[in-house]
Amino acid sequence: MRELVLIQPGRVLVGPSERESESRRAHREFEERLEECGPLAFRVAYGVLRNAADAEDVAQEALLKAYRNFGRLREPARFRGWLVRIAFRMALDRWRAAKRREKRETEWTGPEQKALGPTTEELAVSSEFQARLEKAMEELPEKFRLVLLLSAIEGYTLDEVSGMLGIPMGTVKSRLFFARKQLAEKLR
Repeated sequence: MRELVLIQPGRVLVGPSERESESRRAHREFEERLEECGPLAFRVAYGVLRNAADAEDVAQEALLKAYRNFGRLREPARFRGWLVRIAFRMALDRWRAAKRREKRETEWTGPEQKALGPTTEELAVSSEFQARLEKAMEELPEKFRLVLLLSAIEGYTLDEVSGMLGIPMGTVKSRLFFARKQLAEKLR
């Protein structure tokens, strides 16, 4: 019986031996690109996960996925960026899954294990500390207190504080330093 072969217009018929050589050529090209870009997959995954074991797993999975889909890559010159995207997305998926798992586990701990809020002792200590902090702030010289309030409490940048008070940046920095130092001494 004769084998039926469909030939599409514009395509060249490729025999089995030619397919094997194309496969070998693609495999060799993948290995060459892998040598230069392989460690990059690990670095990308580690940057997302901050855990070497998980990053290594993700990098291996990304390289396997890249190998399986290498034939689909239209422009082999863009292999590096393609591999980075694969590794990044897989690491992000792993990170999200870990966060979901962590959330589920904390929800399953039950209300008997969850903290119901601050205890009376904790409230007393925090209100006592708040009173001490306010007293210590009042004892600071006004020039130090003002810089500390604007930068540390109100959240203005040092440049903005300098502009508001009309003093040089170096003066703002030194006043902030001395304000923090004096405040720490008073709170001890």
